Amino acid sequence: MASVRPLITALNASGKYPYVAPSGTVDYLVVGGGVVGLAVAQRLVHRWPERSTILVERHGMVGQETSSRNSEVIHAGLYYPETSLKTRLCLRGRHLLYSRCEAYQIPYKKVGKLVVGTASQISYLDDLHRHCLDLKNKHNLPHAPPTELMSGTRAKKMEPDLSPGIAAALWSPETGIVDSHTFMSSLEHEVDGSYSGDIVLNTKVVRVDPSPDDNGWVVQLHTKGDEPSAVLANTLINSTGLSSALILNSWLAKSGGKEDLVPLWFAKGSYMRYSGWGVKNVKHLLYPAPDLGGKSHGHAGLGVHLTLDLDGGVKFGPDVEWISPPEDAEDADFWNKHLEPSEGRKDEMYEAIRSYLPGVWKERLRGDYVGIRPKLVGPGAGFMDFVVRSDWSGEQKGPGRLVSLMGIESPGLTSSLGIAEMVVEEVLGEKGE
Repeated sequence: MASVRPLITALNASGKYPYVAPSGTVDYLVVGGGVVGLAVAQRLVHRWPERSTILVERHGMVGQETSSRNSEVIHAGLYYPETSLKTRLCLRGRHLLYSRCEAYQIPYKKVGKLVVGTASQISYLDDLHRHCLDLKNKHNLPHAPPTELMSGTRAKKMEPDLSPGIAAALWSPETGIVDSHTFMSSLEHEVDGSYSGDIVLNTKVVRVDPSPDDNGWVVQLHTKGDEPSAVLANTLINSTGLSSALILNSWLAKSGGKEDLVPLWFAKGSYMRYSGWGVKNVKHLLYPAPDLGGKSHGHAGLGVHLTLDLDGGVKFGPDVEWISPPEDAEDADFWNKHLEPSEGRKDEMYEAIRSYLPGVWKERLRGDYVGIRPKLVGPGAGFMDFVVRSDWSGEQKGPGRLVSLMGIESPGLTSSLGIAEMVVEEVLGEKGE
């Protein structure tokens, strides 16, 4: 494997945008219109309807990056350490998401998931089952995922297309799928339709400075076709996903040095669409246990799994392919050149798939789309939790908070409402600052 490099840069690193004095003030400025940014903005307009909330999104529509390029799975919360934010916020977020789907008629299905393994992987499945039991019985976590360990024979009765070599499976009935676009649209309409909220599209944040009185952030905005302008944000919430370190790094570069900058790593995941033999009977999501397909289990990805669309369509993926920025550039959007499925990885993906679904035909696999996942650690580094970080524009903690949400990859969609609840109710707290 070729050496993989992180992106280490900051907003306005070239100095292209000079300082512009703010022409107005906003209580809460949320940067990034993915599912997490939308969820935070929606929570803010409900919690503080008398305060102004603006969400800025650089694209012409919300949810155009990681939020629209994933498996659309509602995760049960099986895999992560019991004390992690990923576990806590996935469990809480799942509960809130299913409730919202019911209340707002957002299409979803609780189809369930089988994590399948060969004889050598039974111990892993047993440990995973025991971990889920401990989440409820030992750690008393609300909404802990129910699981059931079963034999390969029983798993094949549920999913007859599974390989004869499948010796055991773990059943997760709380796993589901959701129409993520309808979900995001419901959040968008709530923010836009509120008295105190607004969403501004086609607008980039190009520079961030602490305010002269240290009570907020001067955020410079550039809308297509207009001259840059600036606004004073009393509280700034950075939910920019694939660019999440840039705003923070622009502050760290001024308050410290380049050695303090946060690196970002990028994992490309290709998805393959499939129709034909070998999956016609599939009714549940199918995830391989570690080492099916020759990959050891890390938290970079959960293997080349089978997921279903709400209309019953089948797709496989994602795989994990680490990508690096150009050596001679600091282009934070270099990943845009990697949004085509990697046909060269089709053989490897096929071998991973046929280890648990041997009836699948390679010729019927076709590239569908690509998701890019923002990572705070590189290949082989192991588990990395969500990061919710607070910094202040002044030396004292108080007004002028910058909240940076980083490493929000899977299970970010499931966790989004839980993340928003945590940011608004716990991080900002009773005073909302």
